[in-house]
Amino acid sequence: MMLGAHVPAADPLGEAAQRGAEVVQIFLSNPQSWKKPNPRSDASALRDSPIPIYVHAPYLVNLVADSTRVRIPSRRILQETCDAAADVEAAGVVVHGGHVTGDGEMSESFGRWRKALSQLDSAVPVLIENTAGGDNAVVRSIENIRLLWDEIGDLGPGYVLDTCHAWAGGEPMDELVERTLDAVGRIDLVHLNDSRDPFDSRRDRHANLGSGEIPPDDLAMVVRTAGAPVVIETPGDAADHLADLDWIRNVVGAG
Repeated sequence: MMLGAHVPAADPLGEAAQRGAEVVQIFLSNPQSWKKPNPRSDASALRDSPIPIYVHAPYLVNLVADSTRVRIPSRRILQETCDAAADVEAAGVVVHGGHVTGDGEMSESFGRWRKALSQLDSAVPVLIENTAGGDNAVVRSIENIRLLWDEIGDLGPGYVLDTCHAWAGGEPMDELVERTLDAVGRIDLVHLNDSRDPFDSRRDRHANLGSGEIPPDDLAMVVRTAGAPVVIETPGDAADHLADLDWIRNVVGAG
């Protein structure tokens, strides 16, 4: 059971040490900007570290938007993020599934994802993450995820299962891992987050583990059955993350 956290990007290895983390996730650029990631002065240290580093792409990326003014910059920044991730030998680049916008049909999104992945040149795996809200969210329901993977599965993308997103998106937590594996065939990373809001709220608001609305047994079951590294994206600083990681060890161990 490899456990870690999303940490500030300035000193990922130091942040990992403060949390006792065995894996970390970082942004390589401003998550709310189209700006290209800058080269890192600590790239060599990150490459040499035994701690796997996952990179989260900027939130602005929407590869299925109806407008090319969004889709084309999204492809560009994803490529630039993958290039920067390769420079630190990251374990993967996490990117949200996106939302259909304008008058676009959901079915169009699958081809747009295929085109984006076909054009991408990356030495680092791209891991698509489920999202929480909106009827036009491509990777919210297991049904849509299955349809997307029917279109792009042969291109080899990975998958990130976020528990808060699944809960808020209205996916029942019982057998969530089994249903995901049936649709996708793999889970490469778990984002283990509690939720501040009730089931099917469509609100993406993370809570510290055990303090939110998701039953603890459901969170523990995801960890036990996914067979993937676990990264928390919960509120607070290193002390809060230490408590959350200890919560995982205690609850999963008790099971």
